[in-house]
Amino acid sequence: MNLADMRARVRKDLHDEDSENYRWTDVELERHIDHAVRELSLSAPLEAKAILSTSAGSRELSLSSLTNLVEVEAVEYPAGKYPPIYVRFSLWGETLVMLVDGAPSGGEDVYLYYTKLHTLDASSSTIPAALEDLVAVGAGAYAAIEWASYATNRVNVGGGLTWKNYLTWGQDRLAAFMQGLAMHSRKNAVRVQQLYRPSEPPASQSTDWGP
Repeated sequence: MNLADMRARVRKDLHDEDSENYRWTDVELERHIDHAVRELSLSAPLEAKAILSTSAGSRELSLSSLTNLVEVEAVEYPAGKYPPIYVRFSLWGETLVMLVDGAPSGGEDVYLYYTKLHTLDASSSTIPAALEDLVAVGAGAYAAIEWASYATNRVNVGGGLTWKNYLTWGQDRLAAFMQGLAMHSRKNAVRVQQLYRPSEPPASQSTDWGP
């Protein structure tokens, strides 16, 4: 799957395959595809791992090198131990602070587990094959709704209700897209174990400390 393949799939869904009379330009469809990919990335982002390096006497790590970052999931430090050691951390902007007792010495590896936006370009894609149709559904929905908004109160060769038909179709597809995102959302996934200790201790389930 690449961008051209996805664009063709969306055109097929929109019945816009006459290259001599496209209703949507390639640029317009690519914008809607990008919108759908970003929405997918917030629900089911790409999982990634980075190796960062500590600075002497500092608990801070710069995240500026992590492109398309969505969320930091875990920090392993010291790196490479068995079993792995995950530490608590705090985030502010592009700076991560490891909440460890002793300040690290310089040059130590830190394994960072994080999620990032999916990419879909002219040559490749990080979108799982099982979710490609979902992206096409979302992109088609955005395209149809935008066109319906543009075509309202304009003369259409398909008749006065053409814009309404596109709007209804687009809204139905958008609802299906949102339902699919919810179904595949990482937030809805059942996790039997924590990858790392939370930065705040869990609330007691048995002790009431009062107000």
